[in-house]
Amino acid sequence: MPVSVRVAVRRSGGPGLRGRRTVRRTLNRVVQLSRYRIHAVSKMCGVSSATLRAWERRYGVPSPARTASAYRLYSEEDVAIIKKMRDYVNGGVAAAEAARMVLETAMPHAAAHTNGGDAFAGASERIVEAAIRFDPDALDAEVNRALSLGPAVTIFERALGPALERIGDLWHEGKITVAQEHLASQVLGATLQHLLRLAQPGESGRRVLLASFADEDHVLGLFGIGLRFCSWGFRSVVLGPRTPPAAIARAVESLAPELVALSVSIPPPPSSARELIDAYADACRDAAWIVGGAAAAALRPFIEARGGLVASSEISEIRAQVESALLARRRRKDTN
Repeated sequence: MPVSVRVAVRRSGGPGLRGRRTVRRTLNRVVQLSRYRIHAVSKMCGVSSATLRAWERRYGVPSPARTASAYRLYSEEDVAIIKKMRDYVNGGVAAAEAARMVLETAMPHAAAHTNGGDAFAGASERIVEAAIRFDPDALDAEVNRALSLGPAVTIFERALGPALERIGDLWHEGKITVAQEHLASQVLGATLQHLLRLAQPGESGRRVLLASFADEDHVLGLFGIGLRFCSWGFRSVVLGPRTPPAAIARAVESLAPELVALSVSIPPPPSSARELIDAYADACRDAAWIVGGAAAAALRPFIEARGGLVASSEISEIRAQVESALLARRRRKDTN
């Protein structure tokens, strides 16, 4: 008896006419939707079981049903999706891009879920709901599905970023635990790192270093702005949280970036603010530098006095700020 049939029988209920009808209905549905175990699908599609698991985990391609014992059961539609994914990858398409193309074809209605047809807002809400339920499998699945919605930077700005912000607000309000917040940060952080790797331009791209101030633990926003810099033609190098001026100086010396972007959400003590800004300015050397985050405006006098920029709240204006600073930097170099 096929595995899906055995599962259906176990779940169908007791004997009798009513039970037998339930069995038949359940059998018809399960046989139609979920027929194959992973090893059979591997042989049918010529894709290893390990690769099938990786595609599901990373991209949500496909999302097979599960038995009560958590065995995967693949439908005919799942098999067709895998074959399309296989063909794209074998043809030289990157796996993440292949997954996006496959899911767009398989789910043309994805843009009409909730929020007046805003697929990004719907994805963001489902990610938050999975975090609130403390359901890591659902959280992984919802994040993977969000990856099919569009370009990486748009996915961050309209789905993943708002989800992170909402989860952070819920934690500050005491409505979720630190464990729930950490789970969401871990899953979303790994996804953002993956997106940033995929979004990097060619080797000829300009380079930007991104880091948080020395006492800052928050880092996920750096990956988000790193994606935006990638869309502007920069290769984004994220140094991470708690990056002191000495580490910036070493990175600038080794990588010679055109730009250093720093994030600060909690202002340093007034007694040490000027000294810290001077240290970062010295560390950046001749690279242009810009500071963003909730506390950047409070440090504006010190930043601007040392030739740095305070990031605008508007993305388009940040790009104009950066390009203007880089143009001035080139002119200085040409003059010297």
